[in-house]
Amino acid sequence: MSGKKVLVALSGGVDSSVCVSLMKRQGCDVTGLVLSLSPAHEGTVRAAESVARALDIPLIVAREEEWFQREVVRPWAEAYRRGETPNPCIFCNPSTKFALLCREAKARGFCQVITGHYAGVRLREGRYLLKKAAFLPRDQSYMLYRLSQEQLSLLSLPLESLSKEEVRAIAAREGLPCANAPDSQEICFIPDNNYPAYIEKRFGPMPQGDFIGPDGRVCGHHKGLLHYTVGQRKGLGIALGRPVFIQSIDPQTNRIYLGESGEEYAAGVRLRDCRWIPFDRLPGSLRVGAKIRSAAKEAPASVTPLENGGAQVLFDTPQRAPAPGQSCVLYDGDWVLGGGYIEKQIL
Repeated sequence: MSGKKVLVALSGGVDSSVCVSLMKRQGCDVTGLVLSLSPAHEGTVRAAESVARALDIPLIVAREEEWFQREVVRPWAEAYRRGETPNPCIFCNPSTKFALLCREAKARGFCQVITGHYAGVRLREGRYLLKKAAFLPRDQSYMLYRLSQEQLSLLSLPLESLSKEEVRAIAAREGLPCANAPDSQEICFIPDNNYPAYIEKRFGPMPQGDFIGPDGRVCGHHKGLLHYTVGQRKGLGIALGRPVFIQSIDPQTNRIYLGESGEEYAAGVRLRDCRWIPFDRLPGSLRVGAKIRSAAKEAPASVTPLENGGAQVLFDTPQRAPAPGQSCVLYDGDWVLGGGYIEKQIL
């Protein structure tokens, strides 16, 4: 790597800052790039500028708020308004973050893009593959499953084999002010994490509608579909004398259907808009490990291709409340096969 020009996605946090340090130690010619995608990102820009000064590297500030609104915020908000539960990072990574990083890298002559994600990339038989991190509690491969071959070909992930404690120790050794900074937990463009208020302020209020109880009768009124998610039990404002949960959300009728506690498990899911990493399309039925949300445990399952780029996933053991709009990501051991957006449950 000595002498190679690399572009590091720099947020000012400990992970991306340590990536800069590791690349400099390898003799790379390092430049940082921070994405300013919304008014809430100004703090990120200032933090990145501070780290760039401390580590003595040039910094590019890419201000792409219009792009971010078009590619991430609007489709994410529209999905919520349809009663889905989308993950904005899943939208952002292929369409915006890595698209912009790769664009700048190619335009400015950088040979690699570096980010602080905990995962790995390998080239095998002409195909770029995505691998889980060695330190599984920090693994972020789920968030990267929609990256293209072109994006993976430029990507290097130096934190693949490190634990968070090791990363913080490197930051402390380098004297970085972010060494003990807490991990970010909120949606990056919504600092207070109140996404329903953000969406309604930007795109208009949602109409109220009916809760339909397990017996098929109206049992209350909801305050708008985007305030709820499949599997939710708390905060419904429904008193039926027994526990219930949100079984399904119907945007056509603006109704939310409730189920009895204990009935929230699905035998499988149907996926749409699938992306695959080791192959262009799913070659046939496969045995896989499936994650129905980023924090879920991996579940043994079988996947079968469907028409129009979809797939059907059947779990060996029913899984609790897979929510439409979330991603189901599929694995072969440590390797990411791909996945798609959950369209509906298979009961």
